[in-house]
Amino acid sequence: MHGLGELESAIMDVVWAAEGAVAVRDVLESLRPDRALAYTTVQTVLDKLCRKGWLTREKHGRAFRYLATATRAQRTARLLREVLDESPDSAAVLLHFAQSVSAEESAALRDVLGEDGRRR
Repeated sequence: MHGLGELESAIMDVVWAAEGAVAVRDVLESLRPDRALAYTTVQTVLDKLCRKGWLTREKHGRAFRYLATATRAQRTARLLREVLDESPDSAAVLLHFAQSVSAEESAALRDVLGEDGRRR
């Protein structure tokens, strides 16, 4: 994900895949098959993601539980919006993007925009 390091992205994948708030131990266990990480490393990255606004945390007993502030789709949409906002010719960017989408993605866009080209 744009703006995140490799470990931050891996941790966000775990948080997004969870069905609610996660503890440091939950994240650590999910990452363990692929990585040898210390508990404190995961805790530090989770805290950093809170400071960056990607996560919120709430106290549960003596530990914190972490929750994403937005879904993966919402974050990705914001990144696309930032790309369009930074471009001097957003229409050209949209045109090139539209030419690169799959038939399924094109159908989804048409469905969202409706017959008259306006958002529903």
